[in-house]
Amino acid sequence: MRLFVFARHGESVLNLERRINGDPSVDVPLTDEGRAQAHRLGVEVANIGFDLCVHTRFSRTKETAEIALAGRETPLAVEPLLDDIDVGDLEGETLEVYRAWKHSHAREVPFPGGESLDDAALRYAQSFRNLLGLSHDTVLIVTHEIPIRYALNGASGSDSLDGPAHEVENAVAYLFDDESLARAADGIERILSG
Repeated sequence: MRLFVFARHGESVLNLERRINGDPSVDVPLTDEGRAQAHRLGVEVANIGFDLCVHTRFSRTKETAEIALAGRETPLAVEPLLDDIDVGDLEGETLEVYRAWKHSHAREVPFPGGESLDDAALRYAQSFRNLLGLSHDTVLIVTHEIPIRYALNGASGSDSLDGPAHEVENAVAYLFDDESLARAADGIERILSG
């Protein structure tokens, strides 16, 4: 059985400030608490021999991965398909402004200058299929809250990408095998086509 361990990055400076970031060129470091969370993640997965660690283009995911895997020889690989949602003109805005815009527009409507939630969801489904196509047996994936939430809900057979799992904690391991990760990709696509 193959194992895919997903984890959201540790708490970032913008998490603390309740601001959003969808541009990977913006450097957003972890807070002291975020680094401590990444260390705890490393302790939690210390007895899993990872063949590969995948992270996004965002510095906070790479920093989390490096701390969690400190002292190991696990190769790192970047997967842009798992990047956070491109929020375009809302870059750097407060979480409240982001949520107000999101709740007043349909999922298929792109953020001004960015992408839509549906486009991001399809990107995540494709990334899960890419992970399934790897030859590695154990993979750590350090990404963002939304792709993990969508994976959990897609795999569970939910009719919503936003539930029942909604809050994804920082630097906590979520485990998938081949079958459940395939269900996640299928579930996302099913929800979007419905």
